[in-house]
Amino acid sequence: MELTKTDVISALRTCRDPEIPVNIFDLGLVYDIVLKPSAEETTDITVKMTLTSPGCPMANSISHEVQHKLQTLAGVGRAQVDLVWEPVWQPDMITPDGRRQLNLA
Repeated sequence: MELTKTDVISALRTCRDPEIPVNIFDLGLVYDIVLKPSAEETTDITVKMTLTSPGCPMANSISHEVQHKLQTLAGVGRAQVDLVWEPVWQPDMITPDGRRQLNLA
């Protein structure tokens, strides 16, 4: 079975920012997901994401958790998490599901 972005998003929805009770995907912290077939008949994943603040004390913990969750998906060769700070995260990046979870909808 081929790995899809939907599979990756499902895994990302299990990762949370410890200060906000919403997963990182629905918080709008994930900017890009790239799936690339690798030579070993696996798929390499690169996730470009940010955090709610550049000074987030949990930055290493969150990015390691994301990488670990991605690496446990079936068919993954390599999982890479790139933390970026542009564009700067804004609350309007929260998905409709995230807004409902935060009672903002």
